[in-house]
Order: sequence, then structure tokens, then C-alpha cells
Amino acid sequence: MGIVSDRDIKDASPSKATTLDMHELYYLLSDIKLKDIMTKNPMTISAEDTVEKAAVIMLENDFGGLPVVDENKKLVGIITDTDVFRVMTEITGVYHGGIQVCLRIPTASGSLLPVLEALRDNDARVMSILTQNVDENTPEKAIFIRLRDMEKPHYKRVKAALEKDFNVQYWVTDSVHPVV
Repeated sequence: MGIVSDRDIKDASPSKATTLDMHELYYLLSDIKLKDIMTKNPMTISAEDTVEKAAVIMLENDFGGLPVVDENKKLVGIITDTDVFRVMTEITGVYHGGIQVCLRIPTASGSLLPVLEALRDNDARVMSILTQNVDENTPEKAIFIRLRDMEKPHYKRVKAALEKDFNVQYWVTDSVHPVV
């Protein structure tokens, strides 16, 4: 039927510059019905769609969430920007720490294979790999690889091997929740 966002509530609320006292404000707010401020027939997303599609729709329309419907258009849930962030952090593995390395590699087919072979040859354990999507005529793209934590000598060996053969942009050791 509709959806009410925090923006709808703010738009329906009296301005902070009002001269009304608190009792008058409460009276006005108590008289507002959701049906009067809700967005009727909101844009929805199918339960079978991807989180990425939901993210694009929310980003392009400046939505903080979307109703999720089944094949019969029945509401089955809501996806929010927080859900999208949660999925991203789960995919990357950042909550588990690790080391993120960013490299620039050619966009040519098979260009990731030598990187993976170098990681394998140096016993690096990959947590996640994300690649930048670029136009096919662009000669290089960035890849972001999260590696499991490793002892200092192992880290130095992996880092030296990658820096020797590839265009390394940066190394970051993430401690989202550092142990004190």
C-alpha cells in the first residue's frame, strides 16, 4: 500500500523554527495519519533480484530502503542501505582483519592468473578478490585482494614477490576491531 521513511516524517513535522509550544506540536503530530504522508505504490524489488540491483536502485533514487516482494507482489521484507553494507563487509571479509592489497593489472583476458599464481607460490591465503569494472578499451584496472593475516616474515615475502612482478598501488592491514 505504501511506505513511510524518516524523510516523510521529517517533511510532515513542524519546522524547528515554529512558535508553537510542545503541547501544540504533539497535538499536530497526533493528528497526522500515515496514509497522508506515506509514499503510495512505492518502487519495489523482487526477492529474486540481487543485492547489487537493490543498491543501484537505492543509489539512483536516493532511497534508504526498498520493499521486497515475491512473484505475487506480496511484501516479504525490506532491504536497507545497512543491509547492503553488511553484505559488502561479509563479501570482503574485513571483519576478520587481514591485509588488503590493491594492484593495477591489464584488462586483457587471463591477466589475473599470474597474480593468483604468485599468491599460491608464496602460500598466501586469499579471503576475497574484487575487481574494478572498466570499459573494455581501458588498458588497466584495479584489483583489490584481501589476504588472511600472516606472520611478519611471510608477509614480507609475499609483499616482495607481488611488488617485484606487479604494479602494487597500496597495502593496508585492517584492524576494524583491534584487540587491546
